Amino acid sequence: MDTALQHFVHDFLEVRGLTLDGDRMEQLRGDGSKRLFWRIPCLGSDERFIVLSNPPSDSLTRKENVASVRIGMHLKSKGVPVPEIYAFDLDKGWIIMEDLGRMRLQDAVAAGQDPIPVYQEIVALLLYLQLKGAEGFDTRWCCQTPYYDHSVMRIYESNYFRDAFLGLSLGLKKDWMELDPAFEHVAARLSLSRHSFFLYRDFQSRNILVDNGRIGFVDWQGGRLGPLGYDLASLLIDPYVALSPETQETIFQVYADLLRKHDSALADELERDYPFLALQRNLQILGAFATLTKVHGKAYFEEYIPSAVQSLTQRLKEMPDPELSPLKNLMTDLSRNFWLDKPSSTG
Repeated sequence: MDTALQHFVHDFLEVRGLTLDGDRMEQLRGDGSKRLFWRIPCLGSDERFIVLSNPPSDSLTRKENVASVRIGMHLKSKGVPVPEIYAFDLDKGWIIMEDLGRMRLQDAVAAGQDPIPVYQEIVALLLYLQLKGAEGFDTRWCCQTPYYDHSVMRIYESNYFRDAFLGLSLGLKKDWMELDPAFEHVAARLSLSRHSFFLYRDFQSRNILVDNGRIGFVDWQGGRLGPLGYDLASLLIDPYVALSPETQETIFQVYADLLRKHDSALADELERDYPFLALQRNLQILGAFATLTKVHGKAYFEEYIPSAVQSLTQRLKEMPDPELSPLKNLMTDLSRNFWLDKPSSTG
């Protein structure tokens, strides 16, 4: 932590009558972001804070910081369990926020905890987030796009999968024009669904904290408006936990039942669109993991790629649409001829 940021933290704590416990301060490991985080404990107090540093070196980073603050404060005002934001300096890219704990959902599942009870709580909070978060939401806060729409599906998901996963990661150099009808079929179909709900965008187990029975959500800065089923798909097909198909179906039905009590037409729409939203999310995941490993040198993400490949392959097998056949055949061939025979680079 540089000196200027240390002064910002000290000034914040001094106003609250607190003193930094420098010996216990720790930098947190980041995932797919260049942002830096520290956990800030205090001498003689149980209070702890999280400090984020994301210097606005370009317009996208500046927008990301604005989104972190504005969307975070909006969600908190609606009663969504995100950290309270206490102080920020957008010119410097500094944010001080509430510390919601250490235990991530991924860690809880890995420890052998029965996932269904906690996922039941999470999907209830998710539906609340999606409905309440849309109320009064200003799309000018968004750092990427204001809506999850046709262009997002094509540019940031299907084409991302094609270019980053097939091209960059697997080294399969061709234009893949035969996949365009499948990509377009899915995007066109999903463009007909309602896109008026808050969409978290990266609603997965590393962004969900379950510390001491308290559930909290972090990394909301990619939020925008979109369909209900996308965040549910992000949660259920998450490669970090690799829930079984049976567990996924159980949790899906919990969410669907809650939604049906709210609006039966929306529940019907969810049943219709969910497989396609899960497919889109799966494409995005593989594109992201390819970029993180090959471009950013974060090799530890590679271990999750086979699970994401298996998930996509199995989903395509279960979808009868003939327009998906080229993509279905490609993934079947990759699973059979590449992934099953390739030795793991992580040992």
